[in-house]
Amino acid sequence: MKMGHCTALAFAISFAVAIPAYAAAVAPSIEFHDGKVTPLQIEVPANTRFKIIVHNTGRTASEFESHRLHKEKVVAAGHTISVEVHPLAPGKYDFFDDFHENAPRGVVIAK
Repeated sequence: MKMGHCTALAFAISFAVAIPAYAAAVAPSIEFHDGKVTPLQIEVPANTRFKIIVHNTGRTASEFESHRLHKEKVVAAGHTISVEVHPLAPGKYDFFDDFHENAPRGVVIAK
């Protein structure tokens, strides 16, 4: 059975709509290094899905955690992960390395 052009186009459009939309160029990165967080502030567009790339360049495991973002993800030493974040209302959302209690807290600013 052959699919007509209109049916194929409708299928392609419905499939594309079902895929979560991420801001194409928005994938800020942060680095955890044995209790140091760099940068401490990242900016993202409000009301847009995005990913945060987390590099752990240290010798010990780290944990990206944010109560306001409802995220918690372990990053093994020497590894990189991504954290998918739902669209945020404008505001500030803190994050921290839960495995290094004395590390400074960072903030995601949605504008």
